[in-house]
Amino acid sequence: MRRLALTLSSALGLLLVSAPIASAHDGGQGLLGEVDDLDVTIAGFILIVVFPLFVLLASLLYHHLEHRKDERKAATKSLATKWHGGW
Repeated sequence: MRRLALTLSSALGLLLVSAPIASAHDGGQGLLGEVDDLDVTIAGFILIVVFPLFVLLASLLYHHLEHRKDERKAATKSLATKWHGGW
């Protein structure tokens, strides 16, 4: 237990010490450099479009796969009831 506490506290201390070093790169600017209000607005609109589109496509894919599964179940059930007896 003592070793776990020592390891966790060391890892936390290392993260806290290295955080300012990571954020000081390029004066705090991201990959695009200085960003104005228009860039932020466009990024927001892209998010507004992309997330519902992803949900729609994932739902359509799920519905299609469930429909295939139901058809496959019905086919195996109809084959099983066709040969329903012995001699």
